[in-house]
Amino acid sequence: MPTISQIAKWCHGEWQVQEGSDTVIGELVIDTRKVATPSSALFVALKTQRRDGHSFISDAYQKGIRNFLVSNPVDASAYPDASFVTVRDTLTALQQIAAGHRKQFKIPIIGITGSNGKTIVKEWLYQLLSEDYKAVRSPKSYNSQIGVPLSVWLLEPQHTLGIFEAGISQPGEMEQLEKMIHPEIGVFTNIGEAHSEGFLNIRQKINEKLILFRYAKQLVYCKDYPELNQCIIQYINQFKSPDGTPHLQLFTWSQRTDSDLRITKIDKQPGNTKIEALYKGQQIGITIPFSDPASIENAIHCWCVMLLLQMGADKIQERMGHLQPVSMRLELRHGINDCTIINDSYNSDITSLLIALDFLEQQKQHKNHTVILSDMLQIAKSDGELYEEVAEMVSRKNIYRFIGIGPALYKHKSAFRTHKKLRSIFFKSTEEFLKKIHLITFDKEAILLKGARNFTFEKIGMLLEQKIHQTVLSIDLSAITSNLNVFRKSLQPHVKTMAMVKAFSYGAGSFEIANLLQYAGVDYLAVAYTDEGIALRKAGITMPIMVMSPDMESFDRMIAWKLEPEIFNLRSLQAFTGIAQTLEVRGYPVHIKLDTGMHRLGFQRFEIDELLEDLQYNPYVHIASIFSHLAASDDAAQDEFTNAQAALFDDMSERIMDQLPHKPILHLCNSAAIKRHPKLHYDMIRLGLGLYGIDSSGDMQQKLMQVGTLKTTIAQIKEIPQGETIGYSRRAMANEKMRIATISIGYADGYPRSLGNGKAHVLIHGKPAKITGVVCMDMCMVDVTDIPEATEGDEVIVFSPELPVTQLATWAGTIPYEIMTGVSQRVKRVYVNEG
Repeated sequence: MPTISQIAKWCHGEWQVQEGSDTVIGELVIDTRKVATPSSALFVALKTQRRDGHSFISDAYQKGIRNFLVSNPVDASAYPDASFVTVRDTLTALQQIAAGHRKQFKIPIIGITGSNGKTIVKEWLYQLLSEDYKAVRSPKSYNSQIGVPLSVWLLEPQHTLGIFEAGISQPGEMEQLEKMIHPEIGVFTNIGEAHSEGFLNIRQKINEKLILFRYAKQLVYCKDYPELNQCIIQYINQFKSPDGTPHLQLFTWSQRTDSDLRITKIDKQPGNTKIEALYKGQQIGITIPFSDPASIENAIHCWCVMLLLQMGADKIQERMGHLQPVSMRLELRHGINDCTIINDSYNSDITSLLIALDFLEQQKQHKNHTVILSDMLQIAKSDGELYEEVAEMVSRKNIYRFIGIGPALYKHKSAFRTHKKLRSIFFKSTEEFLKKIHLITFDKEAILLKGARNFTFEKIGMLLEQKIHQTVLSIDLSAITSNLNVFRKSLQPHVKTMAMVKAFSYGAGSFEIANLLQYAGVDYLAVAYTDEGIALRKAGITMPIMVMSPDMESFDRMIAWKLEPEIFNLRSLQAFTGIAQTLEVRGYPVHIKLDTGMHRLGFQRFEIDELLEDLQYNPYVHIASIFSHLAASDDAAQDEFTNAQAALFDDMSERIMDQLPHKPILHLCNSAAIKRHPKLHYDMIRLGLGLYGIDSSGDMQQKLMQVGTLKTTIAQIKEIPQGETIGYSRRAMANEKMRIATISIGYADGYPRSLGNGKAHVLIHGKPAKITGVVCMDMCMVDVTDIPEATEGDEVIVFSPELPVTQLATWAGTIPYEIMTGVSQRVKRVYVNEG
């Protein structure tokens, strides 16, 4: 690995060192919360719209980092033994470092781009080629301007193959990614509308992506995308050798026309698909354990790469048959004995282990953290070196208990036992662990399950997870982060963010969402009632929390738990002042609510003089913020009223601030107003339903991701003869022979009764199945006559990105808030995170 002086040369930086040696850099760090080996780490102080990495240099230094890449002047004397490399722009320098590192390796590199399928193709190529190559690949979906340099940095001398993906959102980005990846073999998966906002048209997007293959030798793609095919042909004709031959050789496949791999037959069967093709005049074939169109396309791309690498047909056939599904997500579930289970089915390697340990570390609701890890397979390091690194990494994360499963971990258990504070237990196999699991106590702790697939850790998960209702609400934490960032991009840097986590975070789960938002750097949380705030404090949430509907009887508990009340009338102010005086608390933060037209809670204009009189000599409260609530910010027809509310808010808040010795935070905008009324952002915005993927104004809906997927299962399928009735009150009748599925969800789970009798449908195998008859308390019936593949136990989608919750709300004649908050607490919540 390079030294700090070499890195300074690569990025044209000025190296300032006090006393330290020319340190070998083994890790690039952009987040001080995610450090594996501080002594060999380089902290890169990146600047974004809302965060400046330079403000975290002190934190990085305290965690043991001694090498820094900066663009702002730093007082080096404040950091003894530290080295600083100063550059103009740290992101550009990070990319230059990755490009310099890439040049040290003369091995085949596969570069993958396209609209969809990049990550799956990358992961499948890693599965298919790891027996023949010591391969390294991008972690998860690290394909951005920041993700690519962090991926390329993972190249080490023992590697013989690299597989990296590249994604872009606007012109000019791919040129930087090409310098870092510099692939020999390219894969262009497909082209679609995803991430098209920054491009004039689809051809501009294709041509920008093709820059990745400027110096590649071979390119794999499907000719069945006409515009993609035309652009590639034009592109290769621009870059030819002196003899007139294109320097980029194409390897094409198609179901429709002549190509290098001509697909002649696709035979979908239950659980697998047989694919036949003509290659170099020979009939060849593979069978894959998938049948959906996306998986078939992704598998054929991988097939082409394996043929390019001159792998034998028998070897390809055998490995294709063992392809595994790719899960890029960490799943967080409720476990036995008040435990939290983090199930990470991502491939078991050092990088993904560090990501999982970082996620485990975020689970502040538990004092104790346990890691259950299997042997790590197909790692290009000796076992001794590998498990010493793992032991060091685990011990740094303050893990309470480590359970190692597998012969290699068992053999190298001494590496873990040198860390005296780490309790460690080892088993030679999963079966041995399962036989002795009753001897191990799991209680009120966070447990990370991370195992290679052939260790069948799903058996362990079944024993540790809490057994609840079959109906599950899956919450995508990555989608919440994405939505938060979408709104943040609309804000000026000084504008703070308050996130609403009231009503069980709109049905999504209070602590889990609050923990994510705290980690993401949100400035304030807001809950409806004191008990909600106390529950968050007990679970380890330390950031400021405003209580929007405080019960005056609970003011003493609010002070005890450091919750900040909304004060909306003189009575609540006087009651809180009395409690604060009794408890001898001074300058306690409170939030003044003004009524500017919503007419729900808040001081009205004529009450401001009395409010000021009560505040004038009141040492017990400190006005943290002044705010109001917009009544119709999502409706363009009501903009005149919204502007009148804002004018009244200005008048009332200015009268209050004139009498205060400090300037409080002002906030007025809810989710819908953030985009529609940018002049009303003031000092802070309140982000509610938009955080969960719903924009009532419609202006930002295309950029938001639906956060929740509600799914259940088919309990029973039966044939209903013509003339028979279905359900309570005989509301539905079979006008012809029908096939009916009873699904495990009803109005007690939050599925509205108003959706019965054909008003709504669910999705089974991606096809609509109408609700038949009345929605029952615990179940309802759907028509699967036209879905012959439906079987008992199959998954049923109630709402998802493909069947939006807004559609259910429309069918039910209500609003999305009601659907989301109505999902019963008996419905199991599962949290997934792409890291």
